[in-house]
Amino acid sequence: MATPVQKHATGFQPYVSPNQSPPEFTLKAVVIGSLFGLLFGASTVYLGLRAGLTVSASIPIAVLAISVLKRLGGSTILENNIVQTIGSAGESVAGGVVFTIPALIFLTPYGPAYFSYFQIAMLAFAGGILGTLMMVPLRRALIVKEHGTLPYPEGTACADVLVAGERGGRLATMVFGGLGIGGSSICSSPSSITPVQGARSFPMPR
Repeated sequence: MATPVQKHATGFQPYVSPNQSPPEFTLKAVVIGSLFGLLFGASTVYLGLRAGLTVSASIPIAVLAISVLKRLGGSTILENNIVQTIGSAGESVAGGVVFTIPALIFLTPYGPAYFSYFQIAMLAFAGGILGTLMMVPLRRALIVKEHGTLPYPEGTACADVLVAGERGGRLATMVFGGLGIGGSSICSSPSSITPVQGARSFPMPR
């Protein structure tokens, strides 16, 4: 059930009116978001270990959510938002793991023998739960009270993509066209991701 949102001094009005209660936390949104989280999480781990950097998956997942859910009978903008939230959360957790666990392996003399797949999974689970719990008190301070002050450019761009997919027509055509152009340019260019020369190798966790 949608909760009433107070109108701020900036005159902001949410896209979904507080008087509406469209479907949001549905089974298909959770399942598809989890699948996207696994897919983009695995790609984030590979890219982070291979190149030492990652890219945000919020906007690509938002576009894919619109496409996939439309073929599964349609969806609301809130369902699409749930899919991109779950998917990008999986990518963020994977990024947190790939940039911390290797450092601990380097720092501890018995790192390769100490860390196992189960321990890495439990660390990722604990980090995800901690981040979710911390977002409860921080949401009002950083999002509700600071709305209109903090720009949040990526979140704003992702919201515009979701709105364009909801409205359809020319806006949606521009979003999918931009995704196609970006994907084709990446596929046509030679890969510049090369492993670091002289990097130390460690045995895989048990």
